[in-house]
Amino acid sequence: MAVIDAKPFAYEFDPATTALIVIDMQRDFIEAGGFGASLGNDVTLLQAVVPATARLIAGFRAAGLPVIHTRECHRPDLSDCPPAKRTRGNPSLRIGDEGPMGRVLIAGEPGAEIVPDLAPAPGEYVVDKPGKGAFYATGLGDHLAGLGTRSLIFAGVTTEVCVQTTMREANDRGFACLLAEDATESYFPDFKAAAIEMIRAQGAIVGWTATTAQILEALDA
Repeated sequence: MAVIDAKPFAYEFDPATTALIVIDMQRDFIEAGGFGASLGNDVTLLQAVVPATARLIAGFRAAGLPVIHTRECHRPDLSDCPPAKRTRGNPSLRIGDEGPMGRVLIAGEPGAEIVPDLAPAPGEYVVDKPGKGAFYATGLGDHLAGLGTRSLIFAGVTTEVCVQTTMREANDRGFACLLAEDATESYFPDFKAAAIEMIRAQGAIVGWTATTAQILEALDA
């Protein structure tokens, strides 16, 4: 067993049954001209965690452990995008609209792809998800069962939406979850801080948190 001096207390895990899930590090959320920017957000906040996320991915690859990537995106005909989701808010671009990187959040379009610095390696599992959580309407649960996974390390964006939603889904399915604090981000720093507090409150009610350096040190050990 490996041990991380995490919060709110030590996180013990068996690397052989652990996987990394990197949530939605897509161009539409992280680059200028994408969906995140169309909502009026400062995308540089998300760009800042790309290096830490890259280090985490590299550490898992070096250890020969599974790296799983997710992308929030929809079918070209929008049949899996409820109108209540598409019409919510007042963005300058809506899901499915033509933008600087192709149709916004549509599978196969340039903007829906993961940023180049974090691109999946050949053979790594990529989950295209129509919702916030990565288990909803996807094959993620079956994939993890096939791997024999018991523990999940999380990175990605945004902390309070897709990351926290997926962690809660995983927690309900019996996985022991840990979030890399410096490899996740929100467009709203206060939201990130609040989400982290919620995740580890009441004795890790959703999961644990630690730094990328702590996680990599435990893998090396």
